[in-house]
Amino acid sequence: MKEVSPDQLYQLFNRSKRNTENVIKAAPIGICITNPSGYFEMVNPAYCEFYGYREEEILGQHFTMVVPEAYRARQSALHDDFMQGSESFEQRQEWDVLTKLGDVHTIIAEAARIEGEDGQSRKVTFIIDITQRKQLEVRLKQANERLDHLAHHDELTELYNRRAGLQRLDEEIKRCERYGSTFSIAIYDLDDFKAINDTYGHSTGDTVLQQTTALVSKALRDTDLHIRLGGEEFLIIMPGVNAEEAHLAMERVREAMAQNPFTEHQLTVTLSSGVACYVEASGTRLLDRADKAMYQAKQAGRNRVVIASSPM
Repeated sequence: MKEVSPDQLYQLFNRSKRNTENVIKAAPIGICITNPSGYFEMVNPAYCEFYGYREEEILGQHFTMVVPEAYRARQSALHDDFMQGSESFEQRQEWDVLTKLGDVHTIIAEAARIEGEDGQSRKVTFIIDITQRKQLEVRLKQANERLDHLAHHDELTELYNRRAGLQRLDEEIKRCERYGSTFSIAIYDLDDFKAINDTYGHSTGDTVLQQTTALVSKALRDTDLHIRLGGEEFLIIMPGVNAEEAHLAMERVREAMAQNPFTEHQLTVTLSSGVACYVEASGTRLLDRADKAMYQAKQAGRNRVVIASSPM
C-alpha cells in the first residue's frame, strides 16, 4: 500500500459524502468503517488485500478479528472509549495486526468519527503498513547493539577486549582507593600455543581459545572479570581477594585446564599464570608485576601459578 496522508483522505471523504463509497474503494490505503459496537460495515479493496480476506469474510465481523488475541481486550476498550467520547479524531497509534494467514504486521492506524444516515456514529479507520520500516528499525538497532558489543568485547572469545578490560582495571583501582578494599589480578598465557597453530592450523587454534576461555570463565566467580589482552594472553580481575586467595583460585583453574581435553584432537592445553595483589600503584605497575610472575612460571617449567613479589 502506498503511504497517503490519512488527513488528505479524510478531507476528501468529507467533501464527497455523496460519493463516499467510490472514494473509499479507490483509496490506495486500507480503510474500514465500523459501527458503534465495532463490527465492520464497509472495507475497501486495499484493506482486504492487506489482510488477505475477501470482503464477504470481513463484513459483519468484529474488528478484533485482525488483532492478535493478546491485544483484543485493550483494542475493544479503546474503540468503546472513542465512540463514547467527544473527540472527532482518534490519536494516531501503532499496532501489530494479524493477517488471514497468521502473519503479524505493524500498522499506523488513524481514525475519525462520522455520522451515518441513521444518525448514529461510525468509526472510519485508515491504516498504513509500516512493517518493513519497523523491521529495518529492528535490524538497525541490532546492528548498533552489535557494534557497541564489539567495541568492548573480543569477537572470538566474547570476553572483554584489552581496551575495555584496562578501563575496568582503572575503575577497580579507584574503587579500591575510595573504599579501602582489596583486589588481585591474574595474567595467564596458554603454554606452547604456537605449536597448536603450527600443527593443527589456526582454525583449531581459535577453537582452543574459545573452549579454554569458556572453561576458565566457568571456573571463576560471577564478580570476576575475564579479559583477552591479545593473542593467547588473558587478564582476570578478582575483586575482594588477596594474592593467596587469587593463587588458590588460579590453581583450580590450572588443574581444570590440564585435566580437560580440547577440540576433536583431544589436545592437552595448560596455562602459566602470574598473580599480583593491588597495593598503592598504577594499573601499569600492577600489570607489570603479574606479567613478570607469569614469565617466572614459564621459566620454571610452565603449567604453574606464581605469586608476584611485593613491590619495593
